[in-house]
Amino acid sequence: MSTLSIKPKTHNIDLPAIRRVEAGHVLLWLKHGGKDLLRNWPVSLGIGVLFTLFGYLLMEYAWARPHLALTLTSGFLLVSPFLAIVFYELSHHHETSRALRFEGVRRNAVSVGMYALMLAFILSSWERISAIMVGLFFEGDLLAEGGFSLATLFAPEHLGFIIPYLLAGGVLAALVFALSVVSLPMLMDRKVDFVTALMTSLWVVRENPLPMLVWAIVIGALVLLAELLWFVPLAVIFPLLGHATWHAYRDLVTRH
Repeated sequence: MSTLSIKPKTHNIDLPAIRRVEAGHVLLWLKHGGKDLLRNWPVSLGIGVLFTLFGYLLMEYAWARPHLALTLTSGFLLVSPFLAIVFYELSHHHETSRALRFEGVRRNAVSVGMYALMLAFILSSWERISAIMVGLFFEGDLLAEGGFSLATLFAPEHLGFIIPYLLAGGVLAALVFALSVVSLPMLMDRKVDFVTALMTSLWVVRENPLPMLVWAIVIGALVLLAELLWFVPLAVIFPLLGHATWHAYRDLVTRH
């Protein structure tokens, strides 16, 4: 599968060269991510199980609050790039055989913090949007009686809600995806600022529209599967995608 390096031409920002790859590279990222998962399985699966339990308990708490339940299930995709930071470090650790010290976080602490704040702002905005949409569509008595469920949500008569809800969530998810494809792994790997990392991620998406579409569909489908099965598969899916994201970064952005 061929690759072609492109040097982005931007004013006042020195971006690294971006590789154009074929859509089949997504399978390579997953393959290498799976290898890293097996190499680091006690830590990777242990963290995956913790996130699975946390997600399940959080949903048990939130399910009586319709808009909050919807926000958390869909919002996981929005914040997962940051939550997977430990998997980036594990893959980097195996690649360089250096100590597991999160040097990238310390080196770019301000930029990593700004990235986290950006995701927190997007998630909080989505929570408000979700609350408004649920409040406008569903009857007050339905919410008060605890009649809200997945079956209720996906009932045919509620397509007038679910379609615009998914569209709104899809726009936010696409934005976060475009800003996050390689930005946080890049901050973990080299001394760059927040804007450079985000711009690099946007250029990666621009130069690789089909592979990025396939990658987004794979991520969305796997996370949706995990959520439909009460988060159980997330114990494996989350670390797999985290490790694979590191290899996507390595494949799409040239070295120093």
